[in-house]
Amino acid sequence: MVRTGLRLSEQSALTVFDVPSDLGVGGYQRFWLPAAVAKGGSARRVYVPESVVRDLAGYANFDRAEVVEKARADGRFRRLPNPLVVSDPERPVITRIHAGVRTRVKLVNLGPEDRRRVLVDGPAGLSPAAFWLSEFGTPITVSTWKGMFATANTRCRRVGVPLTAHAHMLRHTFAVVTLEQLQRGHIAALAHANPEQRQHWTHIFGDPLDWVRRRLGHRSVVTTQIYLHALAELEMETRAALVPGEWDDVHDVEPDRAVTSEFGPEEMW
Repeated sequence: MVRTGLRLSEQSALTVFDVPSDLGVGGYQRFWLPAAVAKGGSARRVYVPESVVRDLAGYANFDRAEVVEKARADGRFRRLPNPLVVSDPERPVITRIHAGVRTRVKLVNLGPEDRRRVLVDGPAGLSPAAFWLSEFGTPITVSTWKGMFATANTRCRRVGVPLTAHAHMLRHTFAVVTLEQLQRGHIAALAHANPEQRQHWTHIFGDPLDWVRRRLGHRSVVTTQIYLHALAELEMETRAALVPGEWDDVHDVEPDRAVTSEFGPEEMW
């Protein structure tokens, strides 16, 4: 969450068909977050750095695989009431039966609640489509995720560690760090450019704040602007980068050349 900006409700609804796990690609990978699980229908591309892809693949191949195997051996998946089954792991489509009518629905169109009911019928047997699973092989709900944070905060407090965190803090951290890095790169690129070059750069690469807005799934950039307060330390750096170097420093101006007012040069400055 801290590296993707996903909301808690969004990341908890991810399935094995959504999460990238190809370790041979390198760099950033991306996947499509569908409107059915994105808050406010803010469907968008989610970018995942290589280090996170490695962690996701490690979880999928070891921790997740272990709980799935145990649950499958206990027959838990076959006892689930009214599951939605993906019969072909290569095609994430389920079949619904309502009033005797069979309807095929793509997984991408299912909301969070239905996604937790989906099972995939693979070569080794049934397994949940949900990516994040509990120790019992069941999908982890939003309330369970919140409970994990609460438990961790309590444990830290109990042993005197001055640290607390909650899910939205991770999303907030993503926004602030990403915006700062983009802004620093933006400043560096534009510092020595003329007005025409700056406009050309902005047309091609866009505005850092708008890029973060799209990654967070905000409909309006006004919502994203709440993170700007954390970038106050960049204000002077920004000004210094955009002010031409040949401008006179007021401290180097001779007294008789200084701008005066009714208060005199000293009071003015």
